[in-house]
Amino acid sequence: MSRKFLTSILFFLLVAEIPTLFACTNLIVTRGASKDGSVMITYAADSHTRYGAMAFYPAADHKPGDVCEVYHYESGKFLGTIPEVEHTYSVIQFMNEHQVAIGETTFGGLDSLSSQPGSFLDYGSLMKIGLQRSKTAREMIRVITGLVEQYGYASGGESFSISDANEAWIMEIIGKGKYEKGAVWAARLIPDGYVSGHANQARITTFPFQNSNNWTDLKQTVYHSPDIITFAKLHGFYKGNDADFSFSDVYNPLNFGGARFCDARVWSFFRKVNQTVRDNQEYTRYALGQFSHQARFMGGDQNPNGYVSNRLPLWVKPDSLVALRQVMAGMRDHYEDTPLDMRNDLGAGPFHLPYRWRPMEFTIDSVMYLNERAIATQQTGYSFVTQSRSWLPDPIGGIFWFGVDDADGCVYAPMYCGIREIPQSYARGNGSMITWSESSAFWTFSQVNNWTYSRYDLIHPEVEKYQNELEKRMIRETEIVDAKAAVLYAENPSTGADYITDYSVYTGNLLVTKWNKFYQYLFMKYIDGNVKQSDGFQLLDNGNGMGVPKKPLQPGYGAEWERIMVEGTGDKLKVK
Repeated sequence: MSRKFLTSILFFLLVAEIPTLFACTNLIVTRGASKDGSVMITYAADSHTRYGAMAFYPAADHKPGDVCEVYHYESGKFLGTIPEVEHTYSVIQFMNEHQVAIGETTFGGLDSLSSQPGSFLDYGSLMKIGLQRSKTAREMIRVITGLVEQYGYASGGESFSISDANEAWIMEIIGKGKYEKGAVWAARLIPDGYVSGHANQARITTFPFQNSNNWTDLKQTVYHSPDIITFAKLHGFYKGNDADFSFSDVYNPLNFGGARFCDARVWSFFRKVNQTVRDNQEYTRYALGQFSHQARFMGGDQNPNGYVSNRLPLWVKPDSLVALRQVMAGMRDHYEDTPLDMRNDLGAGPFHLPYRWRPMEFTIDSVMYLNERAIATQQTGYSFVTQSRSWLPDPIGGIFWFGVDDADGCVYAPMYCGIREIPQSYARGNGSMITWSESSAFWTFSQVNNWTYSRYDLIHPEVEKYQNELEKRMIRETEIVDAKAAVLYAENPSTGADYITDYSVYTGNLLVTKWNKFYQYLFMKYIDGNVKQSDGFQLLDNGNGMGVPKKPLQPGYGAEWERIMVEGTGDKLKVK
């Protein structure tokens, strides 16, 4: 058997251990790590079939006998009902009126635990229902796990980011499959002053085992299901000592794909804010899918089970406080200035496009290769950055910065968590993945993004410049709105709610109008491989006043790519 064939088989086995290549990213910034003292989490809802729109569920009182209808988060299929509670809180997508927010990434985990007969609460339903019933992040964890215990769990393994105005948590859960109803799970408080993240690979490893979950004890920093270890031992998933039990290594064992396709995204964010991660080549090797199995982990603890020893830490302390704009930039990452930088290999084409069309793997001469998977990706339906701020009343303190389509080309619009309606341009029902709408935020931003992909290094600088201008302006505006809304809220909470609603709705709809005009400008400027000359967003004419453009520039493919073209065609293109 040839070495080449063996290599291809080994690579296939490594990648094939991931049943599905999931694709979402969450970043987590605690209050003590953020520049303005807010708690921030992010979420990119990545799917080739997901439409970018915002759901709104108003607060409501319920009577005995009322039921909550459960629909599958991804397919929209009706799944069943559960009893309602007396009162539910208002929710905009994945943040509620009490500044509680949640994001997720799917890790799948052990195949034998991927399906639970008779259960119907999927992860998306748990997120929505949990927000409707929780005033704090800890209460959110309690509600979700209580529902799962009572009704079962109908999804694969999930990592959740859960935050409020004071704390940020990472929670990981996987169902018990055919063995019994419910799930095993663990939740850890991110230490104040630190940042974390997850991207389709379980991240919680070892943890201090707790004898009980005291939901009112603010000193308790770990919660977990009581059978998290005994369940694994009972069914043969783990045979080691309890003290060395690792949730991730047992329920979602690391493989090449778990590092290269998933955790590498967390590594890329960590290295932006932490010098140690940036400089330590063992972490770089890990992101590349190159594992070590040393007797001790990177932090110094012993490794008796022989797990991957150079994996990323669960959290890191940033070298300096992290600003909102840095977090937004983190969601636009393509591994720039790392060994995985997507701009400079041949796959980027002549215009240095940091995207690779799917599928993620392809085979040449019986050898499997990959396309990189960065945080920013073309198939994002929507993404968000939440701010939860303890110094303001809840309805004003929470801002849900919402963007649609590829995060690299979106503009995050501020939606205060206490608003009573959402902009029509972002609302569910205004278009779909198979229905066009001229007023849809998703289709407006998708047009710009897909046009940008055609000549990225020419068009994207203009997109980035306008994106920065608009986001900086809205951040300044929210500082003014915060102050005015706080005064109004103190006088009359209803008046304060009206004010933040008017601002959020007006700003969101205006942003879509501006971006649509921006698309028209970009399309006219860059058609046919030319670049029309412009002054700001005004295309210049030839001076005769007849709508004829000033002579366009023709940048072509650039000398670097023209050399590649010649080297690949011999004398075929030679002028004789």
